[in-house]
Amino acid sequence: MIPVNSPLLTGNEKKYLKECIDTGWISSEGPFVSRFEDGVAKYIGRKYATACSSGSAAINIAVRALELEKGDEVIMPTFTIISCAQFLVTNGIKPVLVDSNYETLNMKVEDIEAKITSKTKAIMIVHIFGLTVDVDPVIEIAKKYNLKIIEDAAEMFGQEYKKQKCGKFGDVSIFSFYSNKHITTGEGGMVLTDNKYIDSRAKSLRNLCFTSDRFVHTELGYNYRMTNVQAAIGVAQLEQIDFIEKKKRWIGYKYNHFLENLKNINLPLVKTNYCENIYWVYAITLKDNYFKTAKQVMSELKDKNIGTRPFFYPMHKQPIFNKMGLFLDDKLPNSEKLYQQGLYIPSGLALTEIEIKEVSLALYKIVN
Repeated sequence: MIPVNSPLLTGNEKKYLKECIDTGWISSEGPFVSRFEDGVAKYIGRKYATACSSGSAAINIAVRALELEKGDEVIMPTFTIISCAQFLVTNGIKPVLVDSNYETLNMKVEDIEAKITSKTKAIMIVHIFGLTVDVDPVIEIAKKYNLKIIEDAAEMFGQEYKKQKCGKFGDVSIFSFYSNKHITTGEGGMVLTDNKYIDSRAKSLRNLCFTSDRFVHTELGYNYRMTNVQAAIGVAQLEQIDFIEKKKRWIGYKYNHFLENLKNINLPLVKTNYCENIYWVYAITLKDNYFKTAKQVMSELKDKNIGTRPFFYPMHKQPIFNKMGLFLDDKLPNSEKLYQQGLYIPSGLALTEIEIKEVSLALYKIVN
């Protein structure tokens, strides 16, 4: 089996884990947590960072830290993971959805301004799969209408937009360190900001909103803490980020070379005028005149012991949100088409050239 993702743990992970065990610091109180936070903040170019239990937890913390109120609206892409919309809805905030560009897979920035109302308080940008959102126009819109920006950079650790690291652009930004991300802690996330008050809010929300009188609470928070064990792995991973970035692009370039003559699929864009693809995953779409669906191709690849994943199911089509009366009139065709015709193939950091060739050969047999 060639899995869709396989992490690479070849640095100081074992050494740092042994240190956690030998010292007994395995909870969230251990020294690796702040070491990881400081390392990520420095690498991205942020003042503050708050490690937490997952990328989804980071989104919830970010939304709460901005102190958005019930009834407020946040503009976001429909083509993304459900966490982005879920933690708006569960906090009483209305997601307002925009479609995605079919080639970059990212939100259509040109559609944002028409969605702004008197209730709009923020824009959530979500960088997708390997290319970034075109950030500068979003920043201009946010300044024009006095809106906050939430940057979901979960898939983009190490990626740059116009030579600046992703994770640097929002009033608050988040990362995920799930096992398929560029650097991993198994499960884990991070909230970043340059605003001291937002940072203090994030750290409080992560830790059940304890006060100086420890068990007296004036607000409800969460147990979203990252453990010292997780952070130790993160520190070791962060030490290898330059190699990881190069390996990800190497995988993308290899697939580009092997699949360049496969006529029935669209390969991912190599670059835009503001970023170069980092290939978090190698995402392909089937051409319009091709007779199979993405699910059919995925099933046939599975029969050849090759792992795949579907593209995101759009937020406006999610049954749970429709049951709640949300997005019933939304028509966002690009994201719907992406789900029908898109998939991604093995692209984890442990992938070898032999495996890339095997996957490519299987695709030629199935898709041609």
